Amino acid sequence: MKLHVIDTGKFKLDGGAMFGVVPKQMWKKLNPPDENNMCTWSMRCLLLETAERRILIDTGMGTKQDEKFMSHFEPHGDTDLLSSLAMKGFRPEDITDVFLTHFHFDHLGGAVARDEHGKYYPQFPNAMYWSSREHYEWALRPNYREKASFLKENFVPLMEHGVLKFIDAEQDIDWFCGIKVKFMYGHTEAMMIPVIPLPDGRSVVFMADLLPSTAHIRMPYVMSYDIRPLQTLAEKELFFHEAVDQGYYLFLEHDRVNELCSIRKDEKGGFSLDAIHQLNEII
Repeated sequence: MKLHVIDTGKFKLDGGAMFGVVPKQMWKKLNPPDENNMCTWSMRCLLLETAERRILIDTGMGTKQDEKFMSHFEPHGDTDLLSSLAMKGFRPEDITDVFLTHFHFDHLGGAVARDEHGKYYPQFPNAMYWSSREHYEWALRPNYREKASFLKENFVPLMEHGVLKFIDAEQDIDWFCGIKVKFMYGHTEAMMIPVIPLPDGRSVVFMADLLPSTAHIRMPYVMSYDIRPLQTLAEKELFFHEAVDQGYYLFLEHDRVNELCSIRKDEKGGFSLDAIHQLNEII
């Protein structure tokens, strides 16, 4: 199996929303905000290449939303989803599967494109798209907290075109290629976290919004976007124990600088950053 980082660009989100109850005096040292209190974040996706499959995990924000929507998030950078795939030697037609951790727009927007007539269609014509029925139903009838993040044009066309399949929401379920799927319920309902085995016996875990960046390793650093922050705390702690015990490499979707990290238990009984890694150094 080969792994490729797919950089779909950067965007901005409010620093207070990203760090929750943590005071700005503390978090501003980790990700300095601009004059509008907005911090820069990556939308870093992952492509798994095997002899038979090319599996894309998440798709970034995409480019189909209107100017007003985009102005709220200031997308920028030298690459987007399709250009990043092209730089790695892949076309949209080459993707066989798209694994969607959850349906918030910054993880799903690139899954669907819009033609010149305003009609929506799957970005990857030969791919099956993977979610869970539990999460699909949750996004279809969103709560007020998440309504602005669940844009139906990002996922309903997948169902209409018959390319959306569901993974049973069962913890540590086996999927393709030895990948196990963990389900998390703190950030949103049934967010999927894939655990990808490496030949050396260790694993890369695509962290999605369970751990957006290295700045979120400490337990209280939980986003205000999370629908169940106390559950996020419990899920983080349980997963972090496993990550240390198993020596997981943690793939960071939103860290503006770092691709992967590992964590360790610290002298105070909590968890802290162990090391920063680059994908091409570990595979």
